[in-house]
Amino acid sequence: MSFLVKVEGSESFEVAKECVRSVKVTTDIPLDSNARTKDVGATMVITGKILAALDGDITDSTRKLALWSVVPAEKVDCYRKVTVEHVAGGVMERKYCFPNAFVLDYKEEFGDVEGTGTFTLVLRQKKDKIASVAVEGNYSA
Repeated sequence: MSFLVKVEGSESFEVAKECVRSVKVTTDIPLDSNARTKDVGATMVITGKILAALDGDITDSTRKLALWSVVPAEKVDCYRKVTVEHVAGGVMERKYCFPNAFVLDYKEEFGDVEGTGTFTLVLRQKKDKIASVAVEGNYSA
């Protein structure tokens, strides 16, 4: 089982498969709603470990996530296309695409016992582009 996370924007990059531990995707509607509402949101939470670059590789994809998280809202680059693929046993279980995602929250934690850090990235799809969220899956990878 593996996760492939691609971020496309002014600078495109992939988060290393070894880094990503879990992905959670939710559809958000107001809790006080008694019927289906137009106020729908889509949120994605990606968690993983921060690994040091090896073999002279200067690219650190988790560092690029941290840099994206501080892009101000005034810049168009705060919205990026994020694609997450979940492959298990040679089958593409799920492929999610948020074409206008922005960082809602980003955290990094480090401890002196484990030796590696962890990150949590919370993304949300731009609300007026919610209809363009894509969910695919159940086909051979």
